[in-house]
Amino acid sequence: PSLLSPNPFFLHVLQKDPSEALVIAVTTRAIFNLEEEHKLYLERGKEEYTRHQQANQDKPLPPGTAFAFIQAVQHVNEKILESNPAEKDLFDILVLSNNSPESGVRIINSAKHYGLEISKFCFVSDEDSTQYLKSHGVKLFLSADRTDVCNALQRGVSAALIFQQEVQAPHTPLRVVFDGDAVLFSDETDQVFREHGLEGAVQYERKMEAVPMGEGPLKAFAMHLGKIRKKFSQEKSPIRIYLVTARSGRDMGIRAIKTLREWGLAIDEAFFMDGAPKGPILAQIQPHIFFDDGLHNIHGARDVGVPSAWVP
Repeated sequence: PSLLSPNPFFLHVLQKDPSEALVIAVTTRAIFNLEEEHKLYLERGKEEYTRHQQANQDKPLPPGTAFAFIQAVQHVNEKILESNPAEKDLFDILVLSNNSPESGVRIINSAKHYGLEISKFCFVSDEDSTQYLKSHGVKLFLSADRTDVCNALQRGVSAALIFQQEVQAPHTPLRVVFDGDAVLFSDETDQVFREHGLEGAVQYERKMEAVPMGEGPLKAFAMHLGKIRKKFSQEKSPIRIYLVTARSGRDMGIRAIKTLREWGLAIDEAFFMDGAPKGPILAQIQPHIFFDDGLHNIHGARDVGVPSAWVP
């Protein structure tokens, strides 16, 4: 088509302006199950891996841990555009890969096979592909590689480590669960707990009750998620946001609630577990993704089939 004539695909891409959209970058191993291929890469090298991907380029990869999350995000975009076709404050998904472009055809074909609305793919043959996150305006980065996640966090990008597992999360609505300290909030109280024990942490929280907590590594993502959430009434929202924290509601819950109020972040449901296991309540919520900084909580969530992302 002429460059001066409307091109529906071109307009669709322009709708997702990274300066306005909530850009989520996800690696190929997070969105698809590439564990067998990754093992081949580690054992037999890059060239053999590339040959395998090229030979199977028309064979769709099975879904990975973040797949259902991306599907649910896509559903939210559909609901937003139903009410306002000109809306630009959408989710925008970027697939980031350390693979060469030659092995990327299978990734693109797999996304098309499942009907994923993804138009941005970055195949970077580099040890640290996270250097491109900020240039794309990424607000959240999900990877199955711990080094990638740590590099992203050091670059100031909200990031979490995805653990590969079988996921049967429901399609809608999008359900996102955050831990509190060191995820949504800063780790200031965790530091007090480590130095002065539980009683010291409780006393600190009582003293600081009127002072909002500092921001944690996923605050920016949560705030933009909350901004999109406000486009809908509570009854019709395709997004639900949860807080599931080890804090005691009686002794340490008030400051958390006041902090969220100060930020203007609306939470649909909050659970103050007072140190109890989170697995049972997560099994009831059935989130598309659960963010926590404690590996024991991540393992508990995975045991009940909840897709989990560790914030190191």
